[in-house]
Amino acid sequence: MVDSRINRRRIVAAALAGAGSALLPRVTFAAEDRPRYASDPFSLGVASGYPTADGMVLWTRLAPQPLASDGGMPPVDIHVHWEIAHDLNFTRLAARGITRAEAAWAHSVHVEVRGLAPGRHYFYRFRSGDAVSEIGRTWTAAAPGANVDRLRVALASCQHYEQGFFAAYRQMVADEPDLIVHVGDYIYESGTNKSPVRKHPGDECYTLADYRLRYSVYRTDPELRSAHAACPWMLTHDDHEVDNDYANDHGEKIEPKETFLARRAAAYRAYYEHLPLPRRARPRGPDMLLYTTRHFGSLLSLHMLDERQYRSLQACPPAGKNGGARVYEEECPEMNAPARTMLGSTQERWVDEQLAGSRSRWNFLAQGVTFTRSNEATDGRHRYWSDAWAGYPAARDRLLRDIVRHRVPNPVVLSGDIHAFIVADLPKDPADPNAAVGLSELVTSSITSPGPPDFVVAAYERMKPQVWYADGEHRGYLRIDVTPNRLHADLVAVDDVRRADSACHVLASFEIEAGTPGLRRV
Repeated sequence: MVDSRINRRRIVAAALAGAGSALLPRVTFAAEDRPRYASDPFSLGVASGYPTADGMVLWTRLAPQPLASDGGMPPVDIHVHWEIAHDLNFTRLAARGITRAEAAWAHSVHVEVRGLAPGRHYFYRFRSGDAVSEIGRTWTAAAPGANVDRLRVALASCQHYEQGFFAAYRQMVADEPDLIVHVGDYIYESGTNKSPVRKHPGDECYTLADYRLRYSVYRTDPELRSAHAACPWMLTHDDHEVDNDYANDHGEKIEPKETFLARRAAAYRAYYEHLPLPRRARPRGPDMLLYTTRHFGSLLSLHMLDERQYRSLQACPPAGKNGGARVYEEECPEMNAPARTMLGSTQERWVDEQLAGSRSRWNFLAQGVTFTRSNEATDGRHRYWSDAWAGYPAARDRLLRDIVRHRVPNPVVLSGDIHAFIVADLPKDPADPNAAVGLSELVTSSITSPGPPDFVVAAYERMKPQVWYADGEHRGYLRIDVTPNRLHADLVAVDDVRRADSACHVLASFEIEAGTPGLRRV
């Protein structure tokens, strides 16, 4: 946290610069550097994330005019007060402080609170001038090794603003999750012409201003805002936070590397500015450290992976562009090259260390794209979607073998991207589909984005009994309850994504018994 004075001369200069305007100033300053706002500066809500045994990240952003290019804020840093309390009325404070909303970072606030008691629930809020934010709920993780009876995790992915309403988040909040895990495509960098349900300003994002505006639009959605205030989040990105199918330092369009990296830097910066990410994730130019682990007592280790920033380029891309394609393995020897990586060598070593050292009852690996490899061909050949783990078989096999070699307790991969529910068991030996189960995968459908072509889902259905369930018709999320003895997963579907008030229902439910690899339908 930073507790330094705002430069008074900069404030006065900013006020004088707008003195000739006939419009009401969006922000003015009173004595003692206290800003006064013409409208709510906390229009984008509050959020928390990444709980530890003694704290968490608290987030907000000052934006009295959220869709203005500067959020309605002057180009000066602003002091913001924060409070954490044991009770909703804030009569019993647990911690408080002053931090700084930096103009250079869109007046976003990331407070890393430390020194709280483990395994406790808290309420938090922010204040700037006379304005007070809404109240958020958060918690600290249990102490290392402590017994935890239950943890409820909601898994979300792929929420195109224009292609539906966020009704899934209303049901998610009603479920009272302890943690929301988002595995990518929090925003979409482009628009849609396919019967949009609602429109956002602008088309495709390229600049920092473009990405900031896109996040601002998403964060003004009342259901998403409510979900952020309801409980802590942990997140990783996929492609649409930057550019469709981007890989490492290449976008979908063939262009100079420097051009794309400038775009990636803008996208990463806006991502950080609008989400409750820890300080270690604060980007440096086009680089951002997202992969991390959180431990929840002895119950769960949650390993968040980054499958986009460090990967090898997709094998055998379409003519005239980069990115994913449906590739016949027989025609693309490059796909099986041993050196190809999805996570990059540094992250691969980190994952190996995390898995080797885990003593938790359950281990979740949360990342963006499907891990189960489905053959889409029906003519005896082998055709795979090259942007998912299917296009990186050597890297996929290394990770699977590491999990088996370290005897990782109860491993489960959590994925998104495909806009479909996929529930699958993967054999210990990638070359032997009849081998014992090595891990399970739970893939959430999209919050709003439309489902995949029928032949994609049919390819997974042909993989029974390894694949238990495949559904691309419904939008929704996964509700996962974890106890020391059992994992229970509900596939929650939205009745009609084109209705803001849509109800939701459970499509199917599955369980895993701790110590007994493999899913069963219940």
